[in-house]
Order: sequence, then C-alpha cells, then structure tokens
Amino acid sequence: MLNNNPHIYLISDSTGETVSIVARSVYARFENINFNESRWALIRSNKQIDNIIKVVKEKPGMILYTMINKKLEKYLQKKCVEININAHPILDSTIIALKEGFELKTKNEQIPGKQHSLSDDYFERIEALQYAIANDDGQVMEQNKADIILFGVSRTSKTPTSIYLANKGIKVANIPFVLNQKPNLSNVSKNSLVVGLFASPERLQQIRISRLKSLKEKSKTEYINIELLEKEVIEAKKICQKNKWVIIDVTKKSIEEIAATVLEYYKIFKRRNNDK
Repeated sequence: MLNNNPHIYLISDSTGETVSIVARSVYARFENINFNESRWALIRSNKQIDNIIKVVKEKPGMILYTMINKKLEKYLQKKCVEININAHPILDSTIIALKEGFELKTKNEQIPGKQHSLSDDYFERIEALQYAIANDDGQVMEQNKADIILFGVSRTSKTPTSIYLANKGIKVANIPFVLNQKPNLSNVSKNSLVVGLFASPERLQQIRISRLKSLKEKSKTEYINIELLEKEVIEAKKICQKNKWVIIDVTKKSIEEIAATVLEYYKIFKRRNNDK
C-alpha cells in the first residue's frame, strides 16, 4: 500500500552530515511524497540506540545510517531485526564498489568523524569562512585576495552562496549593487573570478516583500517597487557586461545549484589563467 508520508530515521555515530545529504538527494527523486524525517547524530552507546528504537517502534519506518563503529552497527541491526524494521547502511554499496573495483582494503579500525578531523583542509575551510564573513556585503577588507567575488542586487543569495562555497575552502567576497550608487570595485583583482547574480524583478519583489514582513515592516518602500527593481537589474547587468563578468540567473536556483554553477565557471577561470 502506497505511503505518502513515510517515516525516515537518520542515524550516525558522527555528525550526521553525510547521511542527511544523501537522504535529501534521494527524496528529490520522489514526487508528491512527504518524508517525515527524524535525525540522531553522535551515537556512542547501546543505550542511545535503545532510545531510538523505542521511537521507531511507535512509528515504524526505515532507518538510514552511517556507522563506523562496527559493534554499534551490529547492535543497531540486531535491535532493528527484533522490531522488524529495515536499517540501510547508505555508504556500504559504494565502499564495496571501490574495494572490488580497485582491489582495495579498508582499515580495520575506523574512527567516527575522521572525515571532520583537524586536517589542512579543515583549517582552509575555517579560514575561508572567516574571510567570507569579513568581506560580506561590500565590506572593503581583502577583496583582492578573493578566489571568487559575487556581484548583484539585494536578495540574489550572495551571502549564503559565499558561506556555502567557504565550506569548500574557497575564499569568496560579495559586492552589492545599489541603484544610483557607484559600487566600489577598486579592490577587485584580475586573479579573482567575478560572477554577477541576477533574478527576475518579479522574483526579487516577492523575496523582498517576505523579507520586510519578517522584519515587521509595513510601510511602503522603494525597496519593492517593481519599476525600480527592473532598473536595478538592468544597471547591474550593464556593469557586468562592461567588465565582461560571468552572469548567472538565480531566479529558480537553490543555493546548491548556484554554488555548483559558480564552481564550474571557477574551474574554467583557473584553467585559463594557468594556460597564460
């Protein structure tokens, strides 16, 4: 019988980031299905698993998990068998494919959260995150050291995209365009990829109205005037065209999609610079 509201339980003995990302990617493949998701991370004991099993027993569903600790995994599987619940290890099939495809061996002793250890990559991401915050919304700090600069009118997801890319170790600054104000581009380096982010005036108006409501702002403002929004977009695009910057329409794009598109342009940009 079709269940349009299945219960999904995500369990991890690490941060739970991996299983959450995989689960959301899978959800997107199903139409008209509302997954009821519950999450538990940093599982370290049998008692924690017992508490989870009590919840699952009341509202049966499917468990998706990542478990490095094999003893805990065996205990989880045992408890799931007892209540007739399917527990699926989301990474096993990929690990097996790599082992068989390349004739590799995994380490006998695995450490939960090792992928989040204090490696050089970790410190690069922290540095990039601090950089994104310091160079947000046109703050003139060290934009000349940016890998990528995002340029655009208000509410085109410049800041969240900057933070998302920072989590990949990329230094991103962002510069806002304000109508009738000349943007400060003095610190823009030729070594930085500049990307213009744009959305349709109608979409911008919708987002800005929601923003004003969240701030409990009821008075009318030029911030949401559709004619001025159209002019904002046109003038900002002129600056991009004049400087031959890449332009991305973010009207129907998520933060992940915007970031992925920016990264593709960044790869091309770096390749061209290396060939010079």
